[in-house]
Amino acid sequence: MRFQFILSEIGIGLRRNLSMTISVILVTFVSLTFVGAGILTQTQIQKLKGEWYDKVEISVYLCPRDSSVPTCADGEATDAQIAEVKQILDSPEVSPEIRSVEFESKEQAWTSFEENFSDRWWFSEMTVDDMNASYRIKLTNPQQYEVINEVLTGRAGVEQVRDQREVYEPLFNVMNKATLVASGLAGVMLLAAILLITTTIRLSAMSRQRETGIMRLVGASNFFIQLPFMLEGAIAATIGAGFAVVALWFGVKYLVQGWLETSMDTIAVPYITTGDVLLIAPLLIGVAVILATISSIVTLSRYTKV
Repeated sequence: MRFQFILSEIGIGLRRNLSMTISVILVTFVSLTFVGAGILTQTQIQKLKGEWYDKVEISVYLCPRDSSVPTCADGEATDAQIAEVKQILDSPEVSPEIRSVEFESKEQAWTSFEENFSDRWWFSEMTVDDMNASYRIKLTNPQQYEVINEVLTGRAGVEQVRDQREVYEPLFNVMNKATLVASGLAGVMLLAAILLITTTIRLSAMSRQRETGIMRLVGASNFFIQLPFMLEGAIAATIGAGFAVVALWFGVKYLVQGWLETSMDTIAVPYITTGDVLLIAPLLIGVAVILATISSIVTLSRYTKV
């Protein structure tokens, strides 16, 4: 009987404040969509870092024939200088940080260069002697780039030490900034959702003061009086969270997996999946319920107190 009464009160409240309830649903939907987008963006960043950082190489470019770099003042790197670099890489201080080392001669570099750029107008002006011989190094920990950089930069015969992470970091920075923007918008929208839930519950409580007064007279507890109002806010917020999960699922399914992954199938990139959306769904619904509950408790402590 009590359960039926609570359901009846919830239905009355939702109908009386239908426009406000719809507003709560929409604002919660938008705000949690931004929250979910921010979380998914960070998930994508971590997947890319895990995939790409594992493949990152440090390239130690040796001096070519003509170079303006001070360490190449004596011209092309000699066999002795190349051997010295290899000796440093094999030293007990450096070798534990290295997973593998490959040497690429300038002839091998020219072959690769020819395959990639032979159709460019300036290719005819290049020769094999313009290429850099280089060491390609994979680290056991890609974050330890400075170990190699410190021991080889500035050494005679070495033109440049380059970490391939430099190519990826701008992309990660853009994605991190996008996450911050999404988080900021989500914060603003969540505040709006809290205010709307508070207003909706207040209006519902004020419109049913007579009913709550009768309930007190017959001995109903504060919790029993407040429960229908709390559930109204929680239901509206949960519906909004459900819409947010659906929107994120469709976004990942058709935008990321359907379009982005298909259009960039030549690049092996681990994209987020709909499974990632389902993993964060309980979190989004939990946030919605918690916000609605807290907002309801704060409001009801004033408008339905004995």
